[in-house]
Amino acid sequence: MAGHSKWANRVHRKGRQDRKRAKLFNKLSRRIISAAREGGGNPDLNHKLRAAIDQAQAADMPNENIEYAIKRGTGEIEGISYESARYEGYGPAGIALMIDVLTDNPNRTVAELRNLLKESGASLGSPGCVQWMFERKGVIVVPRDGADEEELFSVALEAGAEDILDDDEEVWEVRTEPEDYQRVYEAFDAAGIPMERAEVTMVPTTNTPVPDEEAAKVLRLLDGLDEHDDVQNVFSNFEISDDRDLTASGVPRLQRGLIHLAVSTALIYRSPLIAWILLQ
Repeated sequence: MAGHSKWANRVHRKGRQDRKRAKLFNKLSRRIISAAREGGGNPDLNHKLRAAIDQAQAADMPNENIEYAIKRGTGEIEGISYESARYEGYGPAGIALMIDVLTDNPNRTVAELRNLLKESGASLGSPGCVQWMFERKGVIVVPRDGADEEELFSVALEAGAEDILDDDEEVWEVRTEPEDYQRVYEAFDAAGIPMERAEVTMVPTTNTPVPDEEAAKVLRLLDGLDEHDDVQNVFSNFEISDDRDLTASGVPRLQRGLIHLAVSTALIYRSPLIAWILLQ
């Protein structure tokens, strides 16, 4: 099983649990602050901010929280300033890791990430060491029980979608080039096609099989990364066998593994992106 789609979708569906709400709102607020600081507070002119607001609304974040975060980003309200950074490295079984963070203290964050990875036998590498294993793609996930297949394919292809993956029994996954993503997204929205997740993300071009004895270790590491307040997105290329049952190790049965927490990283219902990893 390839290392991204089913895992990202599974993670997304678990991500709306109330016990994760406070942590999620904190991560989304940071993303809005960063986007507003970089491109201004008008979402009509700042596509990054528009996507961040869409994520927050999809997660039922209160409008006053969103407005407050925008004003912090534009400087109308004083507050902590966050810096963005991406760290790359290798996890258990040699899986590739790319970790996006927003932090008010880069030295503290990188030290904490090093310790976290070291506990799992993982390590940070030099910039670019694994980025070549990924490519940017638009990804739109549509629930099968909410859309007509013929209409979906027609709208997607007419709008310029690159591919439609149908190897998940619960959803279709539509792929686009990054520059075509917004057009395809707007076409789906206009057609009333429901979107469970929609984002421009990093998709692995190669997958790293994880031996059964390393699978639980990989998932515990990803869980630890998700728990870190500074981590916004985690991308990986791990591949766990569909036949592997991890319940004996205290980890539920899983199928795929791009973390995209696409916090994931990153996730969505009607609007672009909420990419976050929400493991249990």
